Amino acid sequence: MPVHIVVGGFFGDEGKGRIAAYLALSRRPWGSARTGATNAGHTVVHRGRVWKLRASPSSFLNPETRLYIARGALVDLEVFLSEVEALGLRGRIWLDYKTGIITSEHVTRERSDQHLMKRIGSTGTGVGTAMVDRVLRRLRLARDYPELEDLVTDTQLEMLEALDQGELLLVEASQGYWLSLYHGTYPYVTSRDTTAAAALSELGLGPRSVERITVVFKAYVTRVGAGPLPGELPHEKAVELGWAEYGTVTGRPRRVAPFNLELAERAIRANTATDMALTKIDRVFPEARCRRSWEELPREARVWIEEVEDKLGIPVTLIGTGEDVECTIDLSREKGME
Repeated sequence: MPVHIVVGGFFGDEGKGRIAAYLALSRRPWGSARTGATNAGHTVVHRGRVWKLRASPSSFLNPETRLYIARGALVDLEVFLSEVEALGLRGRIWLDYKTGIITSEHVTRERSDQHLMKRIGSTGTGVGTAMVDRVLRRLRLARDYPELEDLVTDTQLEMLEALDQGELLLVEASQGYWLSLYHGTYPYVTSRDTTAAAALSELGLGPRSVERITVVFKAYVTRVGAGPLPGELPHEKAVELGWAEYGTVTGRPRRVAPFNLELAERAIRANTATDMALTKIDRVFPEARCRRSWEELPREARVWIEEVEDKLGIPVTLIGTGEDVECTIDLSREKGME
């Protein structure tokens, strides 16, 4: 029953979207499911085109892959429908009947909450207030909206039946381990659990269906909003190093710190990761830009990656060397992960 989960290891923004998109093209899964909510943006770059996704799975790049939104997810209706039309996904993408719907009223309530907006640094996209309504059992679900009639299905049942037939399902989890409501840097966290186990729970799948859990780390750490960030660098230093970034959803500057082995180790253990992906290697080692084989990497990059692999105890199977999905080194077969 092969499920492959892609999960974040830091504070989100690790490059899960580009890794999931690469895996959709290389492993050619039967289906791909996205968990979480529309407060988490995933950027996909392929052959010069850029997509900034807030609802759709990054696996849309593979036209043969069926796309699902988890029943435990929360979706802004306007955002979802605009992506469906822009990407031409009708007939390929489905919400679960029980997927929660974020409304403008949720956005208004969240943006008027000074604790969330000022202290926590919420994205203001209505996710937290919609989650409150779900817990109180008053949130409207996808099944309640006539305009979604041809875009809803029993996603759990379809995935379970496909897994029974031995089909491969790629799961794109949301945000990163240290933003988990339960395991992260509370109260500076998101409104849900963000672990691999939580992704399975949102989908309605069990742990015995999993064959591979790839935890994604960036070659440095970034964080949007308030909360602790060990080793945080001044913004000017981040700009000097070429590490300055801005949030996909909010456009806010991301706070930056060097790669953190302690944070990475806990994320690996808590997610029972089988392997890891490292992205934006080219930002730390510019000569690695868009290299596509291990041998082409500069020696200092290979040494650093081997040190990370040795200290964290699991294999590095995917290396992102540029924004484009095709700028990827895939060591999966060499390391027995295919």
